[in-house]
Parts: sequence; C-alpha cells; structure tokens
Amino acid sequence: MATPGMVLIDALRKTASNLRSGAYYAWGHHGGCNCGNLLQVVTQLSKEEILQYAHTGVGEWTEIAEEYCSVTSVPLGLMMTKLQEIGLTPTDIHNIEYLEDRDVLNALPGGFRWLKRNQREDVILYFEAFANLLEEKLLQQVPVEALLKESMNTPVQEAFTT
Repeated sequence: MATPGMVLIDALRKTASNLRSGAYYAWGHHGGCNCGNLLQVVTQLSKEEILQYAHTGVGEWTEIAEEYCSVTSVPLGLMMTKLQEIGLTPTDIHNIEYLEDRDVLNALPGGFRWLKRNQREDVILYFEAFANLLEEKLLQQVPVEALLKESMNTPVQEAFTT
C-alpha cells in the first residue's frame, strides 16, 4: 500500500476533481488514462507529453511499473520516479490502472464493490476513496499530543481564517 502523505492525497483528490470537471479521459491513452491523469497532476505535463514519454517504454502502465528500474535515465523512468516520490509503489500503479486494491474498494461509499477500470465515474470514486483511506492512515500516524500542542499554539481566530 502507498505511503500516506499529503502530496499524494492532494494529487489523488485533484485528479478526481479534474476528471469530474471534464478532463480528457480515455483508458487506452497513456496520457489520458487513470495513471495518465494522475501524472498530469503530479508532473504538470500535458497528456500529449506523457504519451510521448510513455512511448519510450513498452506496454501499459502496469507493465511499465513492473519493469521500472530506479537507475534508468529514460524519461519514462522520471515519470515512475515522480509517482514513487509521492508514495506509490508499482503495485499501487497497477491497482490504480485497474481499480483493484481491495482496501480502497472496501473504503468506497456504501462498501465494497468492483469498479470498471474504463468508467470515468468509477475512476473518480476510486481516487476519492484512495485519498480518504490514505488520509485516515496518515491521521493514525500523527501522535495526539502533537495535534493538541499545535492547536494550543494556534489562536482560535487564526485557525478559522487560514
């Protein structure tokens, strides 16, 4: 499972928001599929640039993730590095593309169900559930004392204006 972190959580939510707002989506397009849309958020590259980089490797994102070598200097390696830097593993990348992570599916509103990898609404649900799951895990890692200390040092008025 991915390493919980705010950058990853924000990227998943931004990707879901972009898709909900009508961002280009085509499961068979490296730059416009599930991982392609996430990469657009993470790298600030266009779908066309991502497609160009993806064609430096062989296969779909799941195969590219499995073949990734952290030593390579190929542009595709840079994209895989960006995904790993925000906390994803090759297994996570596979699961994002196929909407298969059981923990994420169990966290869906209404409970577990299978989603279709090439359905925009299912992808949005998956990204949002994944973000929520990671946020819960992240909050579990934060000691309660640190939260209390931080809240004690922040004036109430300031907390509501920032």
